[in-house]
Amino acid sequence: MTQANIRPLDGRTRASWIRLRTMILLRWFAIAGQLTAVTVAQWALGLQLAFGLCYLTIGASVVGNLVAAFVFPQNKRLSERENLAMVLFDLLQLTALLALTGGLHNPFALLLLAPVTISATALSLRSTLVLGGTAIIAASVLALWHLPLVTQSGDVLRQPGIFVFGHWAALLIAIVFTSAYSRRVTTEVHSMADALSATQMVLAREQKLSDLSGVVAAAAHELGTPLATIKLASTELLGDLEDRPDLAEDAALIRDQADRCRDILRDMGRIGKDDLHMQRAQLTAVVKEAAEPHLERGKTVMFSDNPMDRDPARAPTIPRKPEIIHGLRNLVQNAVDFAETTVWIETEWSAEDISVRIIDNGPGFPPQHLGRIGDPFLRRRSGTASETARPEYEGMGLGLFIAKTFLERSGARLRFANGSDSGWLRGLPPAGSGAVVEVVWPRRLLDLGPDDSVMGENQRLTA
Repeated sequence: MTQANIRPLDGRTRASWIRLRTMILLRWFAIAGQLTAVTVAQWALGLQLAFGLCYLTIGASVVGNLVAAFVFPQNKRLSERENLAMVLFDLLQLTALLALTGGLHNPFALLLLAPVTISATALSLRSTLVLGGTAIIAASVLALWHLPLVTQSGDVLRQPGIFVFGHWAALLIAIVFTSAYSRRVTTEVHSMADALSATQMVLAREQKLSDLSGVVAAAAHELGTPLATIKLASTELLGDLEDRPDLAEDAALIRDQADRCRDILRDMGRIGKDDLHMQRAQLTAVVKEAAEPHLERGKTVMFSDNPMDRDPARAPTIPRKPEIIHGLRNLVQNAVDFAETTVWIETEWSAEDISVRIIDNGPGFPPQHLGRIGDPFLRRRSGTASETARPEYEGMGLGLFIAKTFLERSGARLRFANGSDSGWLRGLPPAGSGAVVEVVWPRRLLDLGPDDSVMGENQRLTA
């Protein structure tokens, strides 16, 4: 089953992952660069700047770094607000330094993009908007108010007005474009990372359940003989103790408890022996096992087998891999969620391919989303009555992403369509069908061959 409580992490949560030590180290690099630039401008280029104010502005960053380093522990992780405060301080400090060194006439004005880019990749959308707006205001202020760059001979280094305007416009466009670009790419990366993490969690859970089923089946098989012996011995004792009612009652109790143990083990492990059926089964059996949790949810689920070759006697025997079962189960769950009354599950096989087709008579996939189905955290299929039928459905597309990832890992190809435009399907979908999902495997990758071997003698487990 898809975990309904798996959600993507928001920006505020991710911002809390950033260590204070990292921000302090980055600020030391910025301080070193600013000191180098001011010193070179003074001694190598001979510019007449307000060096006292420049060093005072740089010193503010030094003091802030020293306070942060000595007051807080090295392993402190900053909150969203603390990260915003640090990056905003760096932006204002850089703006003050540029105002003292020529404003937009200074080529280092391009560094105003750095805090905005950091915010777009690490902080929330609200923090990015705050920093982006502040950077735009800072660039506008620097274009109008700043101290000029003056050489030793008294010449003022000033660009023509049209170049200053172009520099200002380029900065504004770069702030908006860079932040939006970085934000979009980072969001995609984070969404994919969250989805893959959730996929690994689900696969691990399914693997544990599969392993547990095997252990229970093996235990049921190993305990079957001693339980049968206990029952036989207790039955014989019960016949011999007819004249001893007190002992006969104990013998009957032993027999009843042996039967109870047998029933418990049978219920826990549906297959009472450790044979190859735990690792392989016919295609139709695996499909029905995957769909079983959704057969009693008020919708009609119809199964059909359609062998494409002239020799339909044997359905393919495939591995009972957790990723195949869980992937098909998620697709069936999605179909049952949105179906109005009926879901059709069709299995087909030929000499080249093995396919499973899942069709429902619901509203179908939105045409504009068909090319994006399987992307993590895609919005719900449609705003229909399915929301009331399953109000806990988050509509993030995570279930389809997990199913697609699992099935593609097993070698399958997935195709999504609606009943009205599914011309690529072999045959026609049922009348009135909505969404159609087809899963196709190359037979050479999935078919394990005849399953006669699974009826052989069970192997005894050894410690």
